Amino acid sequence: MTATQSPAMTAVASGDLGGVDTKRSARNGRGRWYRPRSVIGKVVQWIILLAFTCMFLYPFVWLLAASLKPRGQVFDNSLWPKTFQPQNYVAVWDQLPLLHWIFNSIIIAVLAAGLVAISSSVVAFGFSYFKFPGRGLLFGIVLATMMLPGAVTMVPQYLIWKQTGLLGTWAPLFGMNLFGSAFYIFLQRQFFLGLPRELFEAARLDGANYWRLFTKIAMPLSIPSFVIVFIFEFQASWNNFQGALIYLNGGHGDYQYVMVAALIVTLPMLILFAFGQRYFIEGVATQGRKG
Repeated sequence: MTATQSPAMTAVASGDLGGVDTKRSARNGRGRWYRPRSVIGKVVQWIILLAFTCMFLYPFVWLLAASLKPRGQVFDNSLWPKTFQPQNYVAVWDQLPLLHWIFNSIIIAVLAAGLVAISSSVVAFGFSYFKFPGRGLLFGIVLATMMLPGAVTMVPQYLIWKQTGLLGTWAPLFGMNLFGSAFYIFLQRQFFLGLPRELFEAARLDGANYWRLFTKIAMPLSIPSFVIVFIFEFQASWNNFQGALIYLNGGHGDYQYVMVAALIVTLPMLILFAFGQRYFIEGVATQGRKG
């Protein structure tokens, strides 16, 4: 048996981990939703669910209504336009370079999400697999960085990017993700700690190096957590208007077109969540069972 085809790697590829189905084990939780038995309880439950549904849908409905209004009626807070102006969806492509903006935003968001997912996974694997003096202290320092508000680091980060001469480029919007994120490192570390250590030890006996342990065993078994990190950071980068205002230039005064553009740019996030929903729910459920 060579290092390129160890039993541990074969087990990961086939999904056979000592008789445990990793795909099913991630879904079969013991917890159950509370379901009221009485009619009154069910009615109250539905009323609460509908109330929260309306509360969360209200901003989207308001945005949809505002995108169909003329400029003077955009902020009248009515959910039904007094004057329908559906031609906004046609004029927006002439008034704004929307396709160019969407393309730029997708590229930046993919770079930011991909870089932070990979870098955080590498650091998290180091904290979960290797045992060395001061590991707990060092991990605590990493987590302590989460206590720093963004307003505290905003000016130093700006000065650093100014010294590099990269202001006005895309680099500040995704470059800092090369060094990982404390929250994502914590999330990935918790997932890696739940993997059977025997798989890594078997691969080490077959001659696999640490990088192969990470790429051939840890990562294939951690796809749900990797997708969670990617979706979280993609959304954070997609909504990073503050970073774009600081490091780039932009702005427009025709708010009816801004509303149309805002509605259109929500579609990539909906599509991304639709494709990653299975991994997202599976990863969150697995993390919840680990406590």
